[in-house]
Amino acid sequence: MSLKDRISEDIKTAMKAKDKVRLEAVRSIKKVILEKEVSVRPQGQDTLTESQETEVLVQQAKQRREAIEMFRQARRDDLVEQQVQELAIIEEYLPKQLSDEEVGEVVDEVMASVGASSIKDMGKVMGPVMQQLKGKADGQKIQAIVKAKLGG
Repeated sequence: MSLKDRISEDIKTAMKAKDKVRLEAVRSIKKVILEKEVSVRPQGQDTLTESQETEVLVQQAKQRREAIEMFRQARRDDLVEQQVQELAIIEEYLPKQLSDEEVGEVVDEVMASVGASSIKDMGKVMGPVMQQLKGKADGQKIQAIVKAKLGG
């Protein structure tokens, strides 16, 4: 079952259960997926690839994290809670997130393959690591681990 079909089913389920937060979160995901599909049509693509779907979900999760941080700074706990709930729902559709140790292993492999040894090599390491871990780990977490391993 494609992500789009799964989301459509989840919308129906949320409507029947009268779960407003889930319904709103899932509808927002569907909206963004449809917008992305429309944007790729001129390139001759009818549906999104799995990596494009993951990219959309990662973007949505990142937006929620940023909103949580802004609402916390503004001391809007009611809005923080809503964003936290929506983020949890979005994360259900994302691939399993890797632990710091698992990210560290991938970083070590890439560092060995490109011959990175200092913080000056960060650019050489970040590109391949981000490609391998796309959707599986947060970019800021990856950057922090790479920086730590390169002695930055």
